[in-house]
Amino acid sequence: MLIMTTSDTVRPVVAEATTDSLEMTTDVVIVGGGLAGLTLAAALASAGVPVICLDRDTPPTQMEQDFDGRTTALAFCSKRVLEGAGVWPHMAEDAEPILDIRVVDQESPLFLHYDHQDVGIGPFGWIADNIVIRRALFARVAELPGLRHIVPAQVTRIDRDAKGARVTLSDGRVVRARLVIGADGKNSFCRKQAGIGVVTWKYDQSAMICNIAHDQPHGGVAVEKFLPGGPFAILPLTDNRSSIVWSENKSRVPMYMGLSDAAFTVELQKRVGSWLGPIRVVTKRSAWPLSVLHAERYVAQRLALVGESAHAMHPIAGQGLNMGLRDVAALAEVIVDAHRLGLDVGGPEPLARYERWRRFDNLTLITVTDLLTRLFSNDFGPLKLARDLGMAAVNRMPPLKKFFMRHAMGMVGDLPRMIRGEPL
Repeated sequence: MLIMTTSDTVRPVVAEATTDSLEMTTDVVIVGGGLAGLTLAAALASAGVPVICLDRDTPPTQMEQDFDGRTTALAFCSKRVLEGAGVWPHMAEDAEPILDIRVVDQESPLFLHYDHQDVGIGPFGWIADNIVIRRALFARVAELPGLRHIVPAQVTRIDRDAKGARVTLSDGRVVRARLVIGADGKNSFCRKQAGIGVVTWKYDQSAMICNIAHDQPHGGVAVEKFLPGGPFAILPLTDNRSSIVWSENKSRVPMYMGLSDAAFTVELQKRVGSWLGPIRVVTKRSAWPLSVLHAERYVAQRLALVGESAHAMHPIAGQGLNMGLRDVAALAEVIVDAHRLGLDVGGPEPLARYERWRRFDNLTLITVTDLLTRLFSNDFGPLKLARDLGMAAVNRMPPLKKFFMRHAMGMVGDLPRMIRGEPL
């Protein structure tokens, strides 16, 4: 099984389509090999914890252009996590740093400007195509003999008790482990099998996503425009490209998606403005319904949830995967600590520590982004005036701005070792 790496050379990926044994044993089994799940697998294996990662999709499938054309905003803290997992060196050249952030309320002359130099620790974050992140993850997998990446693997049953867990695959293979980690997305089989409920609601918005090329350089500037239909984000990419995340009223999205490429580009140009010069859509357009999900619990007996298995939010602040990677940093730390002390990595104490560490932070950010979405996705005159005056006031308060910037970078609160830049 072969995959292209960042250097465009061919190398084998450690991914098993079959195995000689119908039964495998490990310390940790991760169900789901997406961006969060495979990063966690790499972090654990890098620290010497035996781990198996199961995924339904093979690396070649995930590297197809139509598999996932999205981009991701990686906060400063997420870069630290990817560094700690050994993934970042495989993608650094293909990630564009965010140097400035500008927040604009419709066409108001008042705006909020964040400059990374005011914080002094580096860029706010980086923007990368998801295919770039996946390629880097697969390259790291190939370097880790302690990580077994088994694909394709469809989980049909999970049995858990005080002694351990047993994960059954559709082809009859079985993985025995001390801990099962659900990293299998919003519709998590692991979460449902454990009987963990969710609090969820849908927005009357969908996000239209594509990449554009433009004549003028973006200068590492990310722009968030608040329009009546929802936020409109312009995010800097490499090679004079930018990523567009256009949240719009759900009833209008089919009309926009049905436009010809030329007509859609005209609509984009109106919203982007002239600062990037003429723009061209260079990827396939896609649309995603927007919703919130938060699991009632993050853990159960021998089970922990990370990423979208535990929480999903509106993309208004670009924090979705960043929340998941903060989960990864915290869970990796409690597992590695237990492993080194010879304790049960799937026991109740490490899992309780993980849930205490992450649940409040995630719930707070979900609440804040939901309030921002409702506050800015309208055209009510008095409320718009209050928003503009509030942004102008924050713009004139350097200490408050600096706190907001550090928070967006994920550098506030009780930080795991990986986010502090320390080894696991």
